[in-house]
Amino acid sequence: MSLANIKSGFDFRKLKLPSADTFPHNLLEADRLLLLVTGVAGVSGLNAFAFFRQRYGRHVTGQRPLNNWPLSGTGIIAHDLEDAAATKELIKHGGFRTVLNCGGSCALKSCELDVEMAERVNVRTIGNLVDAIAETDIRFVHLSIDLVFSGTAGGRHLESDPPDPVTVYGRTMLDAEKIIAERLPNATIARISLPMGVSFNGHAGAIDWIQARFSKNKPATLYYDEVRTPTYVDCLNEVCEDLLAGDYPGLFHLGGTRHLSLNQIAQIVNRVGGYNPENLKGCFRIEAGPIPPRAGNVTMDSSRLATALKRQPFVPWPYFDELIPTDRNWHFRRDGFVGSPKLIKNLLYRRPLPGKTLADFLDG
Repeated sequence: MSLANIKSGFDFRKLKLPSADTFPHNLLEADRLLLLVTGVAGVSGLNAFAFFRQRYGRHVTGQRPLNNWPLSGTGIIAHDLEDAAATKELIKHGGFRTVLNCGGSCALKSCELDVEMAERVNVRTIGNLVDAIAETDIRFVHLSIDLVFSGTAGGRHLESDPPDPVTVYGRTMLDAEKIIAERLPNATIARISLPMGVSFNGHAGAIDWIQARFSKNKPATLYYDEVRTPTYVDCLNEVCEDLLAGDYPGLFHLGGTRHLSLNQIAQIVNRVGGYNPENLKGCFRIEAGPIPPRAGNVTMDSSRLATALKRQPFVPWPYFDELIPTDRNWHFRRDGFVGSPKLIKNLLYRRPLPGKTLADFLDG
């Protein structure tokens, strides 16, 4: 597929994907094509679809809801997974050998205020997919979330730690995990944290929501004590390919190697983007409103995944140590380099190539 053929408000070319020839084509070698990527409107799904479509062309199909008409083009089908009969027909006649599920609603407040919607989108759709896949030999990889934990146990969660979500979103994602574990024991459930990549609408991702506020000279308030393990989508895409091509049943954590608070992440975006430092506000979770409730330290230990893949799957986000905040006023200090939106694209959305230094990007 030519990424230029996408006919939508989103320009896939700005993802600046690496060449399809830079990696072995594991799905082809494992006879795991055709591939269906569901939920291409989300950050993980959007970037996974673009990655796999560039590598495998017409052998990859992306799914988005019927009502998300702006996201359309070559390789993308409009289909509601909430329709059980239609989903069964899609799987039955699609010829898919693998399915990567990136769907669901991660809008915390919307899920809290509309529990029926959250259950329909995050749970019922999984039930429909599982029903459709159960009688096939399709390899199924499902992306869940770190927010199945409350963050009150100190973080560094292992797969064996008992989940205790504090939000409707986390609870419904956990319910979906249970359906898969009970009915598709050979499937992979992969809990991700914050996938650092571009979102379809330009303000739904961890980076671009913050950037959208700062670029309009508007304030953004982020928490000191909600801690996550973010990953570059480049790393996440490669891990998903490994999980789809191999046989890795069960639960895996896909958290990155750095533990960062939401406030620290916003500091990084602010400083690298060269935005007004006064616009970053901070507070503790207890100072926020009751809806949605906020999790604390939900960092994940991904050593089980590294052992299974026989490699360290994630580079740190951000890649360079010089971009790690040292205190709460770090983003006010503008010595060393002048920030810009271009630097955000090259340093925060995309994984720098090995051997590069921060100076290489500043000189460019």
